[in-house]
Amino acid sequence: MVSAVIVAAGKGKRMGLGFNKVFAKVKGKEIIALTIEKFYASSYVNEIVVVVSEDEVEFFKENILKRYNFNNVKIAKGGEERQFSVYNGLLACSSSDIVLIHDGARPNIKDDMIKRSIDGALKYGATTLAVPVIDTIKIVEDGFSVETLNRNKLYAIQTPQTFRYDLILKAHENAIKNGIKATDDATLVEMLGHKVKIIEGSYDNIKVTTPKDILILELLATI
Repeated sequence: MVSAVIVAAGKGKRMGLGFNKVFAKVKGKEIIALTIEKFYASSYVNEIVVVVSEDEVEFFKENILKRYNFNNVKIAKGGEERQFSVYNGLLACSSSDIVLIHDGARPNIKDDMIKRSIDGALKYGATTLAVPVIDTIKIVEDGFSVETLNRNKLYAIQTPQTFRYDLILKAHENAIKNGIKATDDATLVEMLGHKVKIIEGSYDNIKVTTPKDILILELLATI
């Protein structure tokens, strides 16, 4: 049993839209609809859980699920932070063996990435999509560069991050118990002492964070 937890409860303040960025449109379709579509069409995914803010549940049902005929998609309510939203999504899953955790604002995911993520999780227990960093990265203190990092060892992390269900649930429960907060789920697994396998992603698998990202998505012929 493979479940996909799509996290769409953020506010996306950097977009400056005045509403949740996942409801912004790319080529006439909402970003979250494009994202769900990829997992809905995948033969590798058995169940989809979308995490949305409590005050957006009815809007999501009417304008996304019903409008695009996404049947049997579960809804989980978001928490105060992404980490808690993911945990709520995990609890809404059925008897899953593998779970993919994906950003709702990352609609350009491809089916081969989904498959490779699942295969990797079956073999290693935990995976994340990632791409090598292209730019030179420096540590800056007080406005001055103090160290240049080895670019050959740096990767930009993407989603889905994919795990054995029991492992990621344990990682989240450990975080709750010990007051741990992290910016991604892979970090919580690493804190259990479990390695996370890097799976090759794509530079096209962008997350919509600023208005410019919508323009980039519209230019990508692969959507």
